[in-house]
Amino acid sequence: MSKGRRTARISVAIAAAGVVALSACAAPDDVEGPGSGNGDGDVEEVFLQLATGSTGGTYYPLGGEIAQLWGDNIDGLQVDTFATGASVQNLRALEGETEDDEAGSIDQSELIMSVNGVAMQAQNSTGPFADEPLASPDDLYAMGNIYPEVMQVVVRADSDIETIADLEGANVEIGPPGSGTEVAARQILEAYGLDPDSDINAFDSTFGDAATALGDGQVDAAFGILSVPAAGIMEVSASNDVRILAVDGDEAEQLIEEDPSYSPLTIDGGTYNGQDDDVVTLTQWATLYSTSALDEDLAYELTRVMYEEAGSIGHDVGSQVVLETALDGLGDIEVHPGSARFFEEQGILD
Repeated sequence: MSKGRRTARISVAIAAAGVVALSACAAPDDVEGPGSGNGDGDVEEVFLQLATGSTGGTYYPLGGEIAQLWGDNIDGLQVDTFATGASVQNLRALEGETEDDEAGSIDQSELIMSVNGVAMQAQNSTGPFADEPLASPDDLYAMGNIYPEVMQVVVRADSDIETIADLEGANVEIGPPGSGTEVAARQILEAYGLDPDSDINAFDSTFGDAATALGDGQVDAAFGILSVPAAGIMEVSASNDVRILAVDGDEAEQLIEEDPSYSPLTIDGGTYNGQDDDVVTLTQWATLYSTSALDEDLAYELTRVMYEEAGSIGHDVGSQVVLETALDGLGDIEVHPGSARFFEEQGILD
């Protein structure tokens, strides 16, 4: 697979022709995976499950729309979605029933949504998978990026803070302990030569509370991994102009080299009140995954339909699902042969 690094661009007015890039992995010769057919040319009824995320997040409603598109456009296919504890639980659900303290027990799923960085941890048995690795971590296949989950470091427009390095000595919200935001915030601060434990006054609120504290002047900056535009930032900028700090240059290149789940991304000027100029930052990706049990032809059809019917996605982030970023930040996780065939036809995979 050939993937060149590019800087994606997010605009408030992205064209509605965006799409979900999906892929999956071919079933072994002795395994009859979902969508294998019966060999006599008849259409078999196929039932799949898509594990999404919490009902209050983006994964759950967006996953429901994606599943509906598949069911409406692929004969004999029904895809059911259900709420989960998101990335970590979903990755475990590919191998069997799993339980989350908050989301409860969920059944084994053929398709899942996950942050790409967490999927890389699953493949490498690191992070939350260090003590309890997947049984078959190499049997994880990317189905393409759905939408970017963008690191946004926000300050008030009247602040003297111009760069990440200027956060030294500041009151900074870095996200709840163990969250993706906290992990990324620490990586970014360290890349700019700051110790998160001693060089800033760190706070660990959720982004909703962090945004309120920023607007009230209780903190100087807030880190958040969010969609673009982010509702919390929009709310703050309605009464206080804001700026997004750039995460670029040598420091960003170092982060991308150390963690290939990151990709550069440009937030267009005018996205938020007070943010007049384009800003380059880093993004990870909400990505679709499966295993080698998914039939190659079915994976091809899932991918084809998602691209051709992308204009029907009504969710706010639907327009950010685009072919040009379908393969960004996948790291060493392979693309399913069925989806790879579609990507090759579209000229984005060699």
